[in-house]
Amino acid sequence: MSFAGKVVLITGASSGIGAATAIHLSRLGASLSITGRNLENLKKVADKCAEPKPFLITGELTNEADTKKILDWTIKHYGKLDVLINNAGILESGSIENTSLEQFDRLFNVNVRSIYHLTMLAVPHLIETKGNIVNVSSVNGVRAFAGVLSYCMSKSAIDQFTRCVALELADKQVRVNSVNPGVVVTNLHKSSGMGEEQLKAFFERSKTTHALGRPGDVIEVASAIAFLASSDASFITGVSLPVDGGRHAMCPR
Repeated sequence: MSFAGKVVLITGASSGIGAATAIHLSRLGASLSITGRNLENLKKVADKCAEPKPFLITGELTNEADTKKILDWTIKHYGKLDVLINNAGILESGSIENTSLEQFDRLFNVNVRSIYHLTMLAVPHLIETKGNIVNVSSVNGVRAFAGVLSYCMSKSAIDQFTRCVALELADKQVRVNSVNPGVVVTNLHKSSGMGEEQLKAFFERSKTTHALGRPGDVIEVASAIAFLASSDASFITGVSLPVDGGRHAMCPR
């Protein structure tokens, strides 16, 4: 698998799955444009990447001007775009009894609206290169879980977005797919407000909620993203690929 000569834009690349994907694709020869809100964290990721080092762009994806800047600067720097990886996202807890419209708007602005906007801007360039898109969704998009209502709804929206855009761009030979991770050991859950003891218990419980008996590692998701973005997946589009240790197939008994 080689990404030599391919320009790849990755959002949310300063940590977690996005960072692992950047490092992995760089080692496969990709020319990267990586974005995030924290420049120092982006620099740390870039230091772990192979040559050529990634092009770094800071920005807030809920800011329309920043989103446009991210795409425009990538095209100005590289002259084209082959792969868009929509990875940036946030997680918050909340049920129908204790959520708020502010939380709903926050989750959908980051997890759905920003992806919608960036993809709109990127599509003309992807059509030129017959490129592809990989969206980072979640097992929460295909299964129902109590206590994370807005998050589940936002990821379900991304799965439908993936399928619809895949059909819309198929005649242009632009593929669109998503990965749907289960619990993966990143800072996502910590940033959602979980304390250390809660995190420890949550990851321990993942041994029983995932058929393979453990949570996932970021490189396992990064490898799936790389596959879908590569020519090895040239006849795959409109797919939401579970990378969740079998969690999507499980149900109480």
